[in-house]
Order: sequence, then structure tokens, then C-alpha cells
Amino acid sequence: MLDLPNIDSEAFALPDPVALHPPIAAHRPRILLLYGSLRERSYSRLLTMEAARLLETFGAETRIFNPSSLPLPDDAEPTHPKVRELRELSTWSEGHVWCSPERHGAMTGIMKAQIDWIPLSVGAVRPTQGKTLAVMQVSGGSQSFNAINQLRVLGRWMRMITIPNQSSVAKAYEQFDDSGRMKPSAYYDRVVDVMEELMKFTLLTRGATAYLTNRYSERKEDAEKLARRMKLDEAV
Repeated sequence: MLDLPNIDSEAFALPDPVALHPPIAAHRPRILLLYGSLRERSYSRLLTMEAARLLETFGAETRIFNPSSLPLPDDAEPTHPKVRELRELSTWSEGHVWCSPERHGAMTGIMKAQIDWIPLSVGAVRPTQGKTLAVMQVSGGSQSFNAINQLRVLGRWMRMITIPNQSSVAKAYEQFDDSGRMKPSAYYDRVVDVMEELMKFTLLTRGATAYLTNRYSERKEDAEKLARRMKLDEAV
């Protein structure tokens, strides 16, 4: 050990290149998609459905969560059927897509409520840690990035791997035809880019997330707990 007197040598570990290349999983990448509007013609839902079609074509297995009837955070027990469904889908997934309208310069409450119901931990399970994330937004007016910037902050807080690319669709009402399909445009091309990038990052990191999120501080804390427990056992 070099001149690092504050380091616990038992918990310190050099990066292992082999651990970064686990065996390729047999199943298709699992992607959960969330959208932030309950309107009958919801452009965030239409954009999410378009993203799901692209992901399926890229080889993913997708699930879209319908936030209708999801209670407000802390206004129901975690056993509520919609809360349980959302948490189970998050646990099932290896990556997420979050798509929100921008309302009053921010993501919608519907979008935030979904994220708030997915905690940082449930027992020993961290439902979002190490999962990939792509963020998108739709706007009724000119292009903006307020909602996706907020979603990025939340993704980091949820310990997710948020990909560099993103999609912001301006004047969304002009971008979809009567059947709800997105029209050809530079906005559509960007959505393709984002879903392609999400798939690449998901394929790159899945199977290695436990190693990627294995931290020195937590290994040190676990070792200290083990040492204390062994001292207690010896004293009995």
C-alpha cells in the first residue's frame, strides 16, 4: 500500500477487468418505461410507446407501466396493488426509460410520484442501483430541457447509469399523426439514437452491475460489522 494511511487494506481492492466482462445473459435486455401524463391523448405516452417499439426491434423485452390509479407517495401502503406492480417491474428490469411532459417548467407530479414510489432500498434489494436509464420529455411549445435535467438528477440520486444522450420533443402535438404514431423528423431520429444508445449501455453493463456498484466504503462497513459481531460471539 502506498502512502494512504487512512485506507483499510482489507476493504481496498483494485479494479478487476475480468469482473467487468461477465458471461452474456441468455435473456433479452429488460427495459421498464415510465411516462408522466394521464391525458387521453398523452404525448409522453405516445413517445414512450414509440420508444418501446424501437427497443423491441433492437432486441429488448419491454414493459410500460400505466400510472393511472397509482396513489400519491405516502398516501397508501407499499402493499397497494399499483405500488407493488411498479416495484416488481423495477426489480425485473435492467434499464429504464423515463418520459415526462414539461409542466410549469418541470416534470409532472405524475412522473415524480412514480419515481418516489421506487425507493433506494427494499430490504437488501436496491430496485434501481446500477440499472441504465434514458430520459425524454415532450413540450407543448418550444424545445426545453427542464424536465430531462430534473430526471437526470433523480437518476443519479437513484444510483442509475444515465446515458449521455437524451430526447426533447418540442411542439409534440405536431409530431404525431392521428393514429398516434410519431412522424418522420429530426426529433424521431433522436429518439432512435437514444434507444440505440440505451441498448448498448444496457448490454455493456448488465450482469456486471453488482460489481460496478460494489463500494469500498460499504465493504469497510460490512467488515467492521462482522468484526463487532465476532467479538460479541466470542464474549458469549
